Amino acid sequence: MTRMPTVAEQLRAAREARKLTIAEVAEATKIRTDHIRALEEGNYNAFSATIYIRGSVRNYATLLKLDTPRIMAALDEELHGTEKFSEPPPLVEESNTTLDQVMFLLSKFDWRKSVIGLAALGVILIAMMVTLLWRHHQRANPLAGLPPAVYQPAGSGETLPLPKR
Repeated sequence: MTRMPTVAEQLRAAREARKLTIAEVAEATKIRTDHIRALEEGNYNAFSATIYIRGSVRNYATLLKLDTPRIMAALDEELHGTEKFSEPPPLVEESNTTLDQVMFLLSKFDWRKSVIGLAALGVILIAMMVTLLWRHHQRANPLAGLPPAVYQPAGSGETLPLPKR
């Protein structure tokens, strides 16, 4: 039984068959030269995450006009055999603090509805305050607490009697 060439071997062989240099491949794919060398050596530890490996191999295989779906399937098999890239990393660290829970609840909050609700609440509060102030003003006697006095129209010389107590 013949051994299937690795993804790295297929990429290197295809590049050499097309007489391309690593610099030319880097220019065409915008992949760094050290990453191209790492791909051709099968050294996936040069990459920080599986997504970078997969994207680089896809671009490289497309440039070399290889069977990209077959290359990607072979890459997946190779990556599952490594310890570092066998499972996808978690998207976020597991954390369940009170702050995380509050932030999660706030992220679900519909701010547009809350702004409308707060505006309506503000209008109601202002209306209540105006009503209370108006009632207080109506009940307040501006003459309360003043001593009895005589009212005299200007220049008439007449006086009004004082109220009896």
